[in-house]
Amino acid sequence: MNKILSKNEFWLFCILLILSCIVGGINDAFWSGTNLFSLFKSSVVMGIFALGVLIVILSGGIDISFPAFAVFSFYITVKYLLYIKFTGSILIPFAMAMAIGVALGLMNAFIISTFKLNPLIVTLGTGSAVTGFLRAFVGTGTLSNLPQPLIDFSRWNIYTETLADGSVIGFSGSFLILAALIVIMALILRNTTMGRGVYALGCDSVAAMRAGFPVRGIYYFIYGLVGALAGIAGIVHCSLIRLANPRDLEGTELEVIAAVVLGGASLTGGRGTVLGTVLGVFLIVLIKGSLILVGIPSDWQKVAIGLVLISATSITAYRAMRAGM
Repeated sequence: MNKILSKNEFWLFCILLILSCIVGGINDAFWSGTNLFSLFKSSVVMGIFALGVLIVILSGGIDISFPAFAVFSFYITVKYLLYIKFTGSILIPFAMAMAIGVALGLMNAFIISTFKLNPLIVTLGTGSAVTGFLRAFVGTGTLSNLPQPLIDFSRWNIYTETLADGSVIGFSGSFLILAALIVIMALILRNTTMGRGVYALGCDSVAAMRAGFPVRGIYYFIYGLVGALAGIAGIVHCSLIRLANPRDLEGTELEVIAAVVLGGASLTGGRGTVLGTVLGVFLIVLIKGSLILVGIPSDWQKVAIGLVLISATSITAYRAMRAGM
């Protein structure tokens, strides 16, 4: 019992339950299928991003370029597919976006591992450069006429229900993508040499190198994976909203980093779990969705997320200080 009570994930789960009960008590609409399905759907893109941010933070770095990489990946993919009038398998857009994302992520890895630069500074620069290139040379117009496979994907539901008023609600099939990625990431971090190397790199890069871990290869693995996840998240995002807007996802990094840190990941690296990250994502999504239900203006969302990030960072720092005492 003491081991369970010491887990950050346990307390996050308790907070989720308590917050859900409070919001549900204030507004019964919280428990409606429409709202619950919407919350799960809203967690998909943030959850995919968060898995990538988790692995970077575990290695002792910070990546803020992933929203720009996601936009770049989905916008170029959609624009090209519209140009060739693509009507084939949905796997092709995902593969294209992932390939673009991986290429961009490997660019980060090359700069960071070769020149030993701070990942925060590097990703700030590459994210800005990619955004500028996209808007200057590719386009700034919103693409609302998506290829048919992406439209079909947006309509894919695991479960549908017809309400009394005749409207139909559905549990988006995109959640299965997040679920699969959660399992894959957990297996990688727990059962592979590369996953253990990520933790070792975050604890002490010099010690990791002396222990025989391929540090340079780990950097390429980390940032290539982040790029792939950004490409997947980008395609899912533009499909679900049925728009390819080159100005989307700006500011997403704050919410995602907040979710990962809230989930127990240490900003100094070496500590964090997939389960904690997932619970952190659900809590951030719940907070954002609940503010409107309880009558709080949406403008306060960023205030709430900022306070959560400060609180989570403070708690993480306090725990690290206690552990060092």
